[in-house]
Amino acid sequence: MADQLAKAAANNKNILYYTKIPKSAVLCELKEHSVQQWQNVWERSSKGAKTKSFFPKIVDRLKWEIKCNPKLSTIVTGHGNIKSYLYKYKIIDNPMCPCKKGDQTVDHILSDCTLLEQERDKKQW
Repeated sequence: MADQLAKAAANNKNILYYTKIPKSAVLCELKEHSVQQWQNVWERSSKGAKTKSFFPKIVDRLKWEIKCNPKLSTIVTGHGNIKSYLYKYKIIDNPMCPCKKGDQTVDHILSDCTLLEQERDKKQW
């Protein structure tokens, strides 16, 4: 009987289709659309080059649970208490890192600074 009713419904041109969409589907679609708009603005912006190098895709960044703090903000933006940044704005006279192996930049801190080798080797992630 269920098969007969289903066949009758499929052939009946007078039956209106169900047009309601679940709230969860609407919210999911809105979120996807918002993230895509954010990505478009992110890609067009000439600002935040250092931050973009860490987070090129908004959707990937949103998957991470990151606790923001001043040190993270400094590294991700390249602004803050980094000698190359302070030197750029003539706050200090020399951008040299205390390790004496180069200017203290974000890339130097993350990759080359000999004073931070142990922290890099801990692999706390």
